Amino acid sequence: MLSRQPYQGQSRKLVLAFDVGTTYSGVSYCILDPGKVPKILGVSRYPAQEHVGGDSRIPSILYYDQQGVVRATGSETSQPHIIEQAEDENWVKLEWRELHLGHMASSHINDDDIPPLPMGKSAAQVLGDFMRYLFTCTRTYIVESHARGVTLWRSVENSIEFVLMHPNGWEGLQQQQIRRAAGLAGLIPSGDEHQARIHLLTEGQAIVHSYVNNIFASESNIPIACSDEPEDEVEEPESQGVVVIDAGRSTINLSAYSMKLSPPMSFEEVAPAECCLEGSGFVTQRAHAFIKDKLANSRYGAPEIVQQMKDAFDTTTRVRFRDPGEPQYIKFGTVHDKDPQYNIRSGQLKLAGEDVARFFEPSVEEIARAFEKQRRGTAVSIQHAFLVGGYAANDFLYSRLQIHPAFSDVHLCRPARRLRKADGAVSFCIDYLVTSRTSGFNA
Repeated sequence: MLSRQPYQGQSRKLVLAFDVGTTYSGVSYCILDPGKVPKILGVSRYPAQEHVGGDSRIPSILYYDQQGVVRATGSETSQPHIIEQAEDENWVKLEWRELHLGHMASSHINDDDIPPLPMGKSAAQVLGDFMRYLFTCTRTYIVESHARGVTLWRSVENSIEFVLMHPNGWEGLQQQQIRRAAGLAGLIPSGDEHQARIHLLTEGQAIVHSYVNNIFASESNIPIACSDEPEDEVEEPESQGVVVIDAGRSTINLSAYSMKLSPPMSFEEVAPAECCLEGSGFVTQRAHAFIKDKLANSRYGAPEIVQQMKDAFDTTTRVRFRDPGEPQYIKFGTVHDKDPQYNIRSGQLKLAGEDVARFFEPSVEEIARAFEKQRRGTAVSIQHAFLVGGYAANDFLYSRLQIHPAFSDVHLCRPARRLRKADGAVSFCIDYLVTSRTSGFNA
């Protein structure tokens, strides 16, 4: 872990960071006590969770009733009685997408690809509802988990610093909506004077801080300044160029830094951040279109069955795919479901590995394009790239990038440990590792 100095402030403070993701969301925090070394912690207990503790997150899902009132959030939405009540009372289920707040122009995205918002609700209102839930859970967790928790909370509740993240490249309009959502969530009172307690930063910045805190500072085998020459013949450089590729479900964020290796460690952004709308969700989207077309004339082409196949692909086939030479199977039914003409046997749809590989190719090419653009945009030599995020766990994506010409002279590393963006967001507030940026930043 990164070595920190005791907090030099005059009074206790609380820093909260919300990571509202496309699939899962979580909160990290730090209690700053004068004279004590800060420690970043995570909220690891939420209502209705099956597994409590450790690296804890909740699904980014809300249920609204017909009056627009939130009836269930996060893990609560998967409870059997909630699902039954939602069906009986026609509740609206919303899976949050970053793209609800707007997105850059892209030929493969249209409004139909983004789940519709509940009637009468804006994106800022929905985000506000979800952040209010996260805030309530955080308050409960801190009060219940710390000695004299009630007293602790009362001492900081009117001066909390909030750190909220957004994809690389988001600026005015999206940032305004995030700030509005924070107000609607009750994180801060109304009035411009309280806006200074809301800090916005890119996901790229959060990831690089998390990387330093959780991996680089604690592992000696990270491939930085590596060489085949004997140690006594190598002059270790003062800094090195690195690109962090954060591959998520909706977006893939790339951030280029010059990393100063000698203490105190720091990162300087050396090229404009890049954001690609080619996350893992679009792999599933292409698979869905392929399956829908393939089974159009089959008795298994009904929308509800195709949707079931899409869900199965998203949770299993997409995640495990690694070899285009091997056929892939999507399990959706029972052993009695078969249609050999369409490669359906024993309740499984068989797809050629080459077809599945094509679902991934646009992601690979977009990452390569953005990476080359960043390398061209800086005089710093980029020799290392770190692939992180949920999508990074896919073996095919990683192996395909390794052999791509764009990465032919780059050491592409995929850390084994999952990074918590929210931890990095808190670190941003208390460590200030990134010394400068090449584009606008609204803190």
